[in-house]
Amino acid sequence: MRSPRHALLRLALAGGLAAGSVALVLPDGASTAVSEPPLRATPQARCNDASRPETSTQGRVPAVDYASGRAARGYTCNATQVSHHGGAGGFKTFRYVDRAGHVCGYYDSGSIFSADLVTRKEGTGVVVLDMADPRRPRQTANLTTPAMETPHESLFLNQRRGLLAAVAGNIETLPGQLDLYDVRADCRHPRLLSTLPLGGLGHESGFAPDGRTFYTSSTFGQVVTAVDVSDPALPHPIATLGGVNFHGMRLSADGRTLYAANLGNPSGPDSTYSNGGLAVLDVSSIQDRDPLPAFKPVTGLAWSSGSIPQSADPVTIKGHRYLLEVDEFANYGARPNLVTGLGYQPDAPVGAARLIDVDDRRHPHVVSNLRLAVHQPKARLGAQGKDPGASSLVGGYAAHYCSAPRTVDPGLVACSMILSGLRVFDVRDPAHPREVAYFNKPAPGGAGAFSAPAWDLRHRMVWYSDTTSGFYAVRLARSVVPRHYWQ
Repeated sequence: MRSPRHALLRLALAGGLAAGSVALVLPDGASTAVSEPPLRATPQARCNDASRPETSTQGRVPAVDYASGRAARGYTCNATQVSHHGGAGGFKTFRYVDRAGHVCGYYDSGSIFSADLVTRKEGTGVVVLDMADPRRPRQTANLTTPAMETPHESLFLNQRRGLLAAVAGNIETLPGQLDLYDVRADCRHPRLLSTLPLGGLGHESGFAPDGRTFYTSSTFGQVVTAVDVSDPALPHPIATLGGVNFHGMRLSADGRTLYAANLGNPSGPDSTYSNGGLAVLDVSSIQDRDPLPAFKPVTGLAWSSGSIPQSADPVTIKGHRYLLEVDEFANYGARPNLVTGLGYQPDAPVGAARLIDVDDRRHPHVVSNLRLAVHQPKARLGAQGKDPGASSLVGGYAAHYCSAPRTVDPGLVACSMILSGLRVFDVRDPAHPREVAYFNKPAPGGAGAFSAPAWDLRHRMVWYSDTTSGFYAVRLARSVVPRHYWQ
């Protein structure tokens, strides 16, 4: 993952349900090395008078602010808190409006089951909120079936069919139990449709937009499973992919192209992961339910600033197709070793996020970066390494998830950037994104903004959860949100 020369990725793929896997080379000319835009921080937001802006470098919460009490007041720019709920959070936040018009929020209540039970004021599992009045979230349920109790990063909501899915996703709950809930009739009280051991080992996931296929990735388990959920009461696997180390998977609008955050596989005696990035696969035969459905490699792409690819969400801006890709974590040094990369390493690459042009899915290329000043090499060499939480192996000044309010001309995107909180960017000019707002409520040991945000643009709101303090609904200033969204 260290340079574009890794763009030609070899994927070990298994077609259909065949046992084993075979190595397949990418089609000739499927990907080419491309230049990247300069690795600069995205222009900083200009805050209105009602803001409580950061006191240091863009994205930083310095140790002196914890000592003085300033950090406890939080940092806001063109954003205000509407409500807060609970005491912990996880990796995903969703918003849904059911057939009766009820507005609901969903979020997983913890990052790893049993690791943060004490802080979960809202109880365990996936929390269900009635958001009829976003100023006063009302908890209506906790989903505590095996996968919902510990979904890790697999929680996913299909808006079209109103299906909420997750796979039990950590070492405490192997193998990966798949849970499916219906939220269409009454989103405040999801109805369990099935819970079956169909999800491999669990970790992350993806949903075809039509809601008929749920993809599960076992990440270090080296397997991906496509599950037919056309009848969610009787889901069943229809294709497997072996020998790959995929993270989040997202699908094109027609469900025929899969964009996988590819962690890559170990390279060299020190078990570094240095050949990851983006993997593009043709899953048309799975979408079409062919007799022998299979994953077919199309291309791969890497970038020099990469850390750990997390997910790549398709968006269309001004008629052109892009991926909103985000890398998680930092602190793995010049060679990102998941075993020995302990403590703060100033030379560690911080991938943050980027927009990737996929108009030609065989030749993707990075068009711009979404990153903060704290992610830059020069800043990492300074005093910020001593800030609370900065040396975390699984956090620090880095990103984790981004999301867009809609897939076509979203205008804005929001990213959870761990210690730096929720960051909002204007992407109407994809080549020149700019930061327009942020909201950060650090706990004494630092913030933990890990969750993919949810959106309610009509009311200028973003919802997200912080692992250290719970669920937040945040309202953006009118000057930030394109006028046609809320008028």
